[in-house]
Amino acid sequence: MIFDYARRLFIVFLLTLLVFMMFLTGNVVKAEGDKVSGDTASWTFPVKGMITDSYGTRSGSHKGMDIGGEIGSPVYSVAKGKVIKSYLSESYGHVVFVRHENGYETVYAHLESRIVDENQEVVQGQQLGRLGNTGRSTGAHLHFEVHRGEWTIDKENAIDPYRVFGHGEVGQLVFAKEQDPYQAVGVAGNPESPPEESVAEGVHIVLQGETLWGISRQYDLSVEDIMQENALKSSELMINQRLMIPGSSPKGQYVVKQGDTLYSISRAQGIDMNELVSRNDLNPASSIYPHQVLMVD
Repeated sequence: MIFDYARRLFIVFLLTLLVFMMFLTGNVVKAEGDKVSGDTASWTFPVKGMITDSYGTRSGSHKGMDIGGEIGSPVYSVAKGKVIKSYLSESYGHVVFVRHENGYETVYAHLESRIVDENQEVVQGQQLGRLGNTGRSTGAHLHFEVHRGEWTIDKENAIDPYRVFGHGEVGQLVFAKEQDPYQAVGVAGNPESPPEESVAEGVHIVLQGETLWGISRQYDLSVEDIMQENALKSSELMINQRLMIPGSSPKGQYVVKQGDTLYSISRAQGIDMNELVSRNDLNPASSIYPHQVLMVD
């Protein structure tokens, strides 16, 4: 009797322990996929550019994030810390390691040059060097790593930088010294409705909150394609701005480009200029403007 009672207690204990271990393991697995807690919540992004590769690619051997950009662009420390390494590596090229107060370490590799020394204290947003193409690198970019603990040769403490800054994607523009590097540059202005006039299918009217990255994904284009088509010098947008979408303008409509004239359009589209003016209810003396939609057929 006593033996049966003891056996039942033992079975209950084992079941309780098993349930606890399953619960604990489940939480750990879930946590690994979530954004890192408050330890890094105030970190800011190290460089301006475009994501060219993510953590875990190359059969899992890529333990950081690559951000392509212009050679010489400033690279900043994501948080306050101490430079523990600053040297020229055969693989990393010019590289800086920073150990932060919360125990994390960050790595900034393939720099063109370094402007900090070992044992130097740095503050958040302080420039560490300039983006480059040194070491084992196939193009100008920053290779950025985050380690929860010290950096080791096998990078056993490396974590995905997306867990610090939120999930991004290859091809996405990112912005330096921002806690949210993906949406730092969006649409300026107040929420408004698009203009009531007709809009060609090849034109996108920018809405509140939209970014060039989001618009490029909508049309399955690159950010560069849209910037080139619209002669944009920066990625900043305005509400109700008209963007020409390459390769999507339907027949019978023409979207005015910078430098166009009624005469040049009539010649290029094979339409008499008087007919062009009449069809679009224009005054020949009036100006036309970029992104204006004209009926040409």
